[in-house]
Amino acid sequence: MGAHHHYSVNIAWTGNRGTGTSSYRDYGRDHLITAPGKEPISASADPTFHGDADRWNPEELLLAALSECHLMSYLHVAVKHGVQVVDYTDDATGSMAQTTDGGGHFTEVTLRPRVTVADPGQVELAQSLHAEAAGLCFIGASVNFPVIHQPQTVALADTEV
Repeated sequence: MGAHHHYSVNIAWTGNRGTGTSSYRDYGRDHLITAPGKEPISASADPTFHGDADRWNPEELLLAALSECHLMSYLHVAVKHGVQVVDYTDDATGSMAQTTDGGGHFTEVTLRPRVTVADPGQVELAQSLHAEAAGLCFIGASVNFPVIHQPQTVALADTEV
């Protein structure tokens, strides 16, 4: 059996406007996410659910976690295969369906990594490594909806126009 890792965060609700949850519209959805030794993250609900648009919401944080996990897995796989990655960005999107009872669930996430490699001869190999990286992503393996990968790989020489 593999190693077990444990993580902890603290969520502190800061949205009490003086009367707590006396009614649905009387409280704020603002909260802070903290962990020992890290800067706090100001979070809220999505504006659709009466949250603050200037703060991160749980849906964005889930999307970011999936994107970050694929990035870390991909960089690991690239090193393992001798591919020198010099730049990586991702424009990730996700879709959520709301249910009639007020709940909901993600229906899919699409990651769009754009990878730049140093060697033009490794573009095809670098492109193929996304499948291996997807198989290693802890967060991707933990969700019950499809995580689609639409990567694009270019060589550094191709970007210098």
